[in-house]
Amino acid sequence: MTQTTQPGDFTSELQSAVYAKLHLAKAAATQLGLLSTEVKNTALLKIADALWESRDEILAANQEDVQAARADGQPETRIDRLLLTEQRIRGMMDGLAQVAALPDPIGTVLDSIHRPNGLRIEKVRVPMGVIAMVYESRPNVTVDAASLAFKTGNAAVLRGGREALQSNAALVGAIRTGLAAAGVTPDAVQFIDRVERESVDILIRAKGMVDLAIPRGGAGLISLVTQRALVPVIETGVGNCHVYVDAEANLDKAEAIAVNAKVQRPSVCNAAETLLVHQQVALDFLPRVARAMAAQGVQLRGCERTLAALKGQSGIGDVIPASQEDWETEYNALILAVRVVDSLEEAMTHIGQFGTQHSEAIVTEDVRAARKFLEGVDAAAVYHNASTRFTDGFEFGFGAEIGISTQKLHARGPMGLNELTSYKYMVYGNGQVRG
Repeated sequence: MTQTTQPGDFTSELQSAVYAKLHLAKAAATQLGLLSTEVKNTALLKIADALWESRDEILAANQEDVQAARADGQPETRIDRLLLTEQRIRGMMDGLAQVAALPDPIGTVLDSIHRPNGLRIEKVRVPMGVIAMVYESRPNVTVDAASLAFKTGNAAVLRGGREALQSNAALVGAIRTGLAAAGVTPDAVQFIDRVERESVDILIRAKGMVDLAIPRGGAGLISLVTQRALVPVIETGVGNCHVYVDAEANLDKAEAIAVNAKVQRPSVCNAAETLLVHQQVALDFLPRVARAMAAQGVQLRGCERTLAALKGQSGIGDVIPASQEDWETEYNALILAVRVVDSLEEAMTHIGQFGTQHSEAIVTEDVRAARKFLEGVDAAAVYHNASTRFTDGFEFGFGAEIGISTQKLHARGPMGLNELTSYKYMVYGNGQVRG
């Protein structure tokens, strides 16, 4: 086993506790890759049953976390990310059923090569091994990560945030109960119940024990993991997302899309943070969208031309002058930066400068403008006449997602089953030797 930490890097007790769970996950991973699709699907449905049967315990644990967060003065947008309800538990169950219904990628032959010497070479999908998931706030990530990892034959080691400790512990307890009910080792899912920051360092530096780390949360967490990790990392990025309303936009569509992208769930990474409006439609569009946003409690921060277009308008609330910082900020709140631009090209330049390569949308009836935007904007998901809120594994038909990758190597956008696999070459011969 590769040793990646130096004596004294971490407390021996903490490192021993984390490593004990990594050893269990590593041992489980060798079994998981050999499970049949039928067994895996049965286990996923058993997990769904266990979640429902444990719902009272899960909701009680979640209330402990919610009350602690409120006592700590956390804003309601963060409380919303943390909160579990029976409806949200049913949503987790639906996600498990969808993952069970999806084709199993493990064992899929991606390519087959027949060599002149008679060798037959197959490129076959295989599990990654042990996936360490480091995340914040949202307890639903616990179930999403565990289900996708398990379906792809991977062991999951979950390290959630301090603020969701009780919720995550209850959810993992139900997951492990479901696995055991299906005759599968519960060690397939490990939960790091230590909240010391050093526990993250131990996980992401455990080369030889962790095959892949995935951080999911704010910019600080993602930066910490990508900078300090010694194991491979898939970076899930922050979402400074834009909606651009073109000169040829249908303004009814534009209003509905802009409002949905901002307010449907403002605390998530695919919510819009900036609205860009072409100057040809600004005088018509800005007052109506400002009223619609104000009705939803959204505060606008506008450029000089936005402020001029909205001057004297009723029902729009206070519009604050935008600063440079506003164009760079992922608010995760009911705040929207607004800028008037002279052209599609200027909108694309703004997105290129301030976007985080997550999700970007254009509203237009001009097919050529849409095509230029879709091809020219560098983001994991680009939209024509649709809300950025659809960048989601469930909405993409993946059943769930383990995160949204904003990098370009291996995985990009919502990561479902295929993105949690690697491949190996299986070579079949009949006595061939190399001369």
